[in-house]
Amino acid sequence: MCYLEGFGVTIRQHRLFGGKRVTTEYSGGRYARKHGRGSDPDVADDEKIPKPERLHGRHVLNRYEDGMEKCIGCELCAGVCPANCIHVRGADNDPVNPTSPGERFGWIYEINYLRCIHCDLCVEACPTEAITESKLFEFSFTNRKDAIYTKTELVVDDDGKPQVLPWEDWRDGDDDNTSGWMRATSPSGDATFEGAVGWSNELGHGTRAPEVPHPERDASRVDPSVRTVER
Repeated sequence: MCYLEGFGVTIRQHRLFGGKRVTTEYSGGRYARKHGRGSDPDVADDEKIPKPERLHGRHVLNRYEDGMEKCIGCELCAGVCPANCIHVRGADNDPVNPTSPGERFGWIYEINYLRCIHCDLCVEACPTEAITESKLFEFSFTNRKDAIYTKTELVVDDDGKPQVLPWEDWRDGDDDNTSGWMRATSPSGDATFEGAVGWSNELGHGTRAPEVPHPERDASRVDPSVRTVER
C-alpha cells in the first residue's frame, strides 16, 4: 500500500490534474506550477509551507564580521560525519594576508549531498561555529558533479548571505535561524545559559539574540510537580 500511496501523491501533483496539492510527503511543501519560474508575469510563484526553526537544510560556511572565515580546517566535522560526506583539508595562513584568525584555515572544503543525511553533527562538532545548516531544502541536481559542493559555493558572500546556485530555490527566511545558531543560543541544556548569547558575531547578522525560553519547560524547573507529557 505504501507504494500505491506514493504513486497517488505523484499523480495528484501532476499538472494534468491541476497541480494544486501540497505534497509535504515528498516535495518539501512546494506547489506544482504549470509554467516555469518567471515565464509568465501574471502567474504567481509557488509558496513554501512554513518550516520548523530547527530544520536541517543546505550548509553554509560563515564568516566573522570583519570578513575572515570561521573555518580553521581542523577536520572535526569530517571526522564526526556518519555518512563520510565531508572532505576537509587545512593549510597554514599567510601571515601577511590571513584567511582566518587562527594559524590555519580550511583550504579544501567539500560536501557530497548524495551522501549527506543532514544529521547536524558537523555543526555540533565545529569549535569555531563555522558550519551551520540553513532552512533551504529545495535543491536538486541533474548530474553528480553539482551534488558535490565546494568551498567556493559554501562560503557566504560579502553580505553574509549564502551563495545562490542555479538549482536552488532560496526564499526570504531560508537563511535565518540556522541550526548552529539555534544550538548555541537555545535555553535547552545547561540552565545557566538561558537568555545568554553563546554565539560569536557573524557577517551580515551581527550578534543574534538568544532563543525565547519555552514557558512549560521553565515552569517545570521552578515547580518539579509540573511535567509536560508528549504524546
